[in-house]
Amino acid sequence: MLKSIEKIAIFGAGAMGAAYAGLFTDNSDLGVYFTARGDRFNRLDGAVITVNGRDYKIPVAHPDRVDCPFDLVLVALKHHHLTQPVLQDIKALTGPDTLILSVMNGLESEKLLGHACGLEKIVPAIAVGIDAVHENNCFTYANPGRIIFGNDPVFFNGIDEDRLELVKNALDSGGIPNEISPDIIRVMWWKFMINVGVNQVSAVLGTPYGILRNLPEAQRLMVGLMQEVVALARHRGINLDASDIDQCMAMLNTLGLEGKTSMLQDMEANRKTEVEVFAGAVERMGKEDAIPTPVNSTFFNLIRAKEKIKTDNAK
Repeated sequence: MLKSIEKIAIFGAGAMGAAYAGLFTDNSDLGVYFTARGDRFNRLDGAVITVNGRDYKIPVAHPDRVDCPFDLVLVALKHHHLTQPVLQDIKALTGPDTLILSVMNGLESEKLLGHACGLEKIVPAIAVGIDAVHENNCFTYANPGRIIFGNDPVFFNGIDEDRLELVKNALDSGGIPNEISPDIIRVMWWKFMINVGVNQVSAVLGTPYGILRNLPEAQRLMVGLMQEVVALARHRGINLDASDIDQCMAMLNTLGLEGKTSMLQDMEANRKTEVEVFAGAVERMGKEDAIPTPVNSTFFNLIRAKEKIKTDNAK
C-alpha cells in the first residue's frame, strides 16, 4: 500500500504545468518531473523555464526509461494532446498504487485516462482560479487558484479516504491550495460551465479578465453560454442552478486584470483551441438530450471560423 507521495510526474509543460512544477519545487522535497519523448524531450531536458521571474530546471522523465512507477501523475494537457500514444506514455509511468490527477478542461479526460490506465487510479479533479499565462518563453500567474478533487464511486471505482489524504498532503506540501469535495462530479460540471462561458467569450472578444468583468455585454454573453450548461446538467441529474452562474461571475473578480484564459492564449498564439470540448461538447449533449443550445452552437462556429482565418493568414 502506498504510504506517501514522494515522486510526481507532470504531463504538460505549459502555463499550468509550469506553475505547479515551480510551486512543488519551491515548497517541498518531493521529486517533480516533466514527462516527454522525442523532440519535446530534447527541448525540455536540461532547459531552464522562468516562472514569475524565477528560473527552474525541472528534470524530465522519458516514458521508455522509467525504472519504477511514479506515486502521482498530474495531467495538465490540452484535450487534443491526450492521444492514444500519450495515454500509453502515462500508463508506462504507473503502477498498482499510482494515482492520476487530471486538471484538464472538459468532462472527458478522466474517462479516457481511466480506460487506458485503470479506473481505480483516477482521482476526479478540477483546477479553478489559476490565471497562469505563457508568453515569450516565460510563465506568470497572479493567483495559483486551487485544485478540488474527490471520490466518485459511480463513474469510477472510487479512491478511499486515506489515499485522498495522500493527495491532499502532497498538494499541501507544494503550497498548492486544494480541497476535497464530497460531490466532485457536480464541481466538475461547475468548472465545465465556467470554461464554456468565460473561455469562449474571452476568445471571441480577444479580452483579458479585467474587461470581461467590467463589460455588461460580455457578461450577458457568458451567462447565455452557461445557462445552456445548467439546463444540460439538471437534465442529467447534476445539481447546478442560477446561483452557480452568480458564483462564477463573482470569481472573475479574484483574477488578475491582465490575466487571460487558456483559450485566448491559444487563439493569440495561433494554436488549436479546445472549442470541441466546450461548445462542441455542449452541442453534442444538447442533441442527445433534445435540449436546444443555440448560443454554444453560435460560439462553436465563431471560434472555428476565427481559428481557420488565423491559420490561413499564417500560411
